[in-house]
Amino acid sequence: MEALAPALATAPRRRLRERLLGEHPTAWAFIAPAVVIILGLTIVPVVWSLLLSFRSSDLISPSHSVGLANYKALVHDPALGAAVKHTLIFTVLYVPLSIAAGLGLALALDRRIRLIGLYRTLILIPFIVATAVQGVLFSFIFDQRFGVVNSLLQKLGLPTQGFLGDPGQALYIIILIALWGSIGFCVIIYLAALQDVPKELKEAAAVDGATRWEVLRHVTIPQLAPITVFLLVWQTLFALQLFDLVYATTRGGPLESTVVIVYYIYLQAFQLFHAGYAAAIAYVVALVLIGLSALQIVYRRWRVAHP
Repeated sequence: MEALAPALATAPRRRLRERLLGEHPTAWAFIAPAVVIILGLTIVPVVWSLLLSFRSSDLISPSHSVGLANYKALVHDPALGAAVKHTLIFTVLYVPLSIAAGLGLALALDRRIRLIGLYRTLILIPFIVATAVQGVLFSFIFDQRFGVVNSLLQKLGLPTQGFLGDPGQALYIIILIALWGSIGFCVIIYLAALQDVPKELKEAAAVDGATRWEVLRHVTIPQLAPITVFLLVWQTLFALQLFDLVYATTRGGPLESTVVIVYYIYLQAFQLFHAGYAAAIAYVVALVLIGLSALQIVYRRWRVAHP
């Protein structure tokens, strides 16, 4: 009995250790570096920036608390209002155009024709190219003096355009560049979804005398509704976080006509050194993004409950 006493004493500690570390505590030695990186590069900055949003800081000198002043200043900042306007214009045009074009191309590519694999690959290539690379490439293409587009316009006898150098055109050119780079993603998602549309429904509609357009409208598109909602949320999240394309092409110009919300946060934090104010804007944007994601989750659960 005395020999069993040490083992009985250590049993509760062993169970506690297994509850905390699992049955294989040695595994923590392998995943610890990843945990440290995740904590150091995600969770800690998120918490630090939240605290920073309640302070006045230039990231250099000591900061001091200002309470909700940074959040109250959002309402009275005309430059932020302009950035929100540019972001909304980009979102309202980019999101439906990318989804509509993606669906149209997916329907065109969802057939057995010669070289169909090549066509699908060509559609996907722009999406693989980094956004910054796209920006640099199109900066040369739409250059006012030496760009390819203006050279073609001159040869056709048409007036040259300012494109990225024109305050009235720059934002719309960025929308075109974004569409070129992201339509491939929508096409791939829709192509995968089209494979799951029951052929029996299409055949039944055709037997009942439905035309190809009626089959598309009343059978195919309704079956793609969950995917369309997913793409709507995904593309909206992308639009609201637009930064690298603006940075690589116009840097917010000309005349601040392409300053969007995230680029405005960058300007406030790293150009004007209003880090606390920038953190407050970032958290408001984060709440909007979380709200959009929550709407998608609610819709998905509603679809499951009401098939």
